[in-house]
Amino acid sequence: MARITVEDCLEKVPNMFQLVLVAAKRARQLANGAHPMVDWENDKPTVVALREIAEGYVTEEILTQRDKPVEDILAADLAAVGPMSADDLLGGRSSSIGDKLGDKLD
Repeated sequence: MARITVEDCLEKVPNMFQLVLVAAKRARQLANGAHPMVDWENDKPTVVALREIAEGYVTEEILTQRDKPVEDILAADLAAVGPMSADDLLGGRSSSIGDKLGDKLD
């Protein structure tokens, strides 16, 4: 994992304040499920965003792009996965949870 410095990023985004805005927006996109343009390498979204900026994949133009609402991203993910039952979501434990809830309600 290579270290990223502010100087590396300032070669691509010359204004430090703009750099903060660009990195924050891209990190937010990554945290919300956007696909990274560099290897993730067990980094946090902010580090990946800075690496993308240093590599020239992300520029100031990102600030003019409209963000996709998180609901749209989640809806697309759910559509790709398809319908799921409670057993699918809970790993087959839904009946034991229901039994425990029933015992507490009695």
